[in-house]
Amino acid sequence: MHIMEGFLPPMWCAVWFIIAIPVVAYGLYKIKKVVDETPESKALLAVSGAFMFVISSLKLPSVTGSCSHPTGNGLGAALFGPAATAVLATIVLIFQAILLAHGGITTLGANIVSMGIVGPLVGWLVYLGLKKAGCPSKINIFFIAFIADFATYLVTAIQLGLAFPEPNTMEAITKFFLIFAPTQLPLAIAEGLLTVIIWNGLMSYKPKLLNKLGAIADNELQGE
Repeated sequence: MHIMEGFLPPMWCAVWFIIAIPVVAYGLYKIKKVVDETPESKALLAVSGAFMFVISSLKLPSVTGSCSHPTGNGLGAALFGPAATAVLATIVLIFQAILLAHGGITTLGANIVSMGIVGPLVGWLVYLGLKKAGCPSKINIFFIAFIADFATYLVTAIQLGLAFPEPNTMEAITKFFLIFAPTQLPLAIAEGLLTVIIWNGLMSYKPKLLNKLGAIADNELQGE
């Protein structure tokens, strides 16, 4: 969920901006490094950002009366890492706030932290663990998409619970999370399956580039 404009108290808006800015700055450095080392990855970087923009713009009604949407942040994290994904999410969230009134400028820092930083980071850590365990990349990509999506909403619940701790912080976080979870769990599964479909296409057309980026192992190169 994108936290809407003006919803968070100013203090919490500032806190999340302070956390987000250095991570996004580091992400710019990482993107420059990747592009310098693999110039052919520019198109894939753009595809990752476009995928995130489109899929996270699909607001769906929640069974609890709120709204939910996929996040699209797992694909970029698998390909370029969580820091680069923070930059992609920042661009996506700015355009969505300005063009779609989805999220907001004052809450941009909070939305970057949830959808662009913590969600992708948690998914990426699980992704690395699965890679080290020798799991096929299709399994890995499902779980990074699923977990990055679900973790994003958990972080949003924490952000809202911290901002509105009534009757206390833990109960508030639990309340907000239970609003999101019934819809977000199946939605995260669906996003994982969709991301696998996208991944299969990339595996068919750009296997060597995926291998060069470290996203797939040598033994998964098709036609080799």
